[in-house]
Amino acid sequence: MLQAVVNAFKIPDLRRKILFTLAMLAIFRFIASIPVPGVDREGLREFVQNNELLGMLNLFSGSGLQYFSIAALGVYPYITASIIMQLMTPVIPRLNELSNEGQGGRNKINQYTHWLTVPLALLQGYGQAVLFSRQPSPSGGTLLEGFGLFNGATWLPTLALLLSMTAGTMLLVWVGELITEYGIGNGISIIIFGGIVASLPGAVSSLVAGGSVANNVIGIVLFLAIGLVTIVGIVLINEGQRRIPVHYAKRVRGSRQYGGTTTFIPLKVNSAGMIPLIFAVSIMVFPGLIAQFLAASDVEWLRNFAGELALLLGPTTFQYNLLYFLLVVGFTYFYTMVIFQQQKIPENLQRQGAFIPGVRPGRNTQLYLQKVLNRITLIGALFLGVVAILPFIASRITGVNTLLLGATSLLIVVGVAIDTMRQLEAQLMMRNYEGFIR
Repeated sequence: MLQAVVNAFKIPDLRRKILFTLAMLAIFRFIASIPVPGVDREGLREFVQNNELLGMLNLFSGSGLQYFSIAALGVYPYITASIIMQLMTPVIPRLNELSNEGQGGRNKINQYTHWLTVPLALLQGYGQAVLFSRQPSPSGGTLLEGFGLFNGATWLPTLALLLSMTAGTMLLVWVGELITEYGIGNGISIIIFGGIVASLPGAVSSLVAGGSVANNVIGIVLFLAIGLVTIVGIVLINEGQRRIPVHYAKRVRGSRQYGGTTTFIPLKVNSAGMIPLIFAVSIMVFPGLIAQFLAASDVEWLRNFAGELALLLGPTTFQYNLLYFLLVVGFTYFYTMVIFQQQKIPENLQRQGAFIPGVRPGRNTQLYLQKVLNRITLIGALFLGVVAILPFIASRITGVNTLLLGATSLLIVVGVAIDTMRQLEAQLMMRNYEGFIR
């Protein structure tokens, strides 16, 4: 692998791509460190670390949320907009037509995604600011002072804050697209990857500072072992696929014969990626957010209800993790079927004169592929469900709670690393060099 790295830097254009990607990551980290005024950063950091949803959003923002920087929203609004557009494409006829028009149609859908990102970023930024403005600060006052969009004295600073955060999100999206075009790998994924990696030293230092290493050596070793096994499992599941043989009928045109070849359709064990985890955790943390809003209410029964809700669906409870597991499994099946419908494999096979041996083209082919996909998706769905509740399982087995195995973090890091290595592999193989993956 080291020789492959040396070979990659020997090629001028590939070296330029790698250095450009690293430079964009440095710019991203610089943007994530520019704060907005009026925030109690120490109190905010502690509040974000103890909140499940805000912890996930902090992950996507590259730790920008815990300091409430202009990049506090990260690229999460863009990811949400992308998911909405993917779900709406088969439902809205106009979007469905655009998806079938090739690259021009996809560019138009991408433009709609950018437009949808702006209101989502404004809405998410307003929700976060309202939440922080209601939370008491350890030093007195609230975590965010001087906030009020509908207050005559504070609406202008509030509007400036929301516009700055929205601009920060769009700037990160632009940086990610630059990486995709001129660098290596998928830019948005690289941005999230950089944020996760940047937060690792702080997590490790908190583990050491808390004294957990000295007090629970066996637990730390078991914790690391579970992490390594999980990484191996993620790689195997992400790379696992069922190959369906496809035969192309022979066609004669003039004196030439076409077709008669056999290839395969690769049906992945995990076609949904990390999307089910994002869907599920967004639903699971919603009761917790409601409890936090109601906890500051002046009505006593609302405060009591908030306390009961927080105890019932806290991240460390059994019922929370059981419901989380079931939601991940359900969303995995749902999103896999959405992707399968968008690919229109049976129609494309029939149009190209191809067929699966022993299966009639058209409706029968679709039913056969759905049956196979349902069987192999069960493995991927159960695996994602286990990975989702792995922090709960690992903390019970090892007794280590300071450094949690973030399911989404592991999936992103491993997935982006594999995708980036494959792209570098393809670039090296084009130039007759031996790549990373053998």
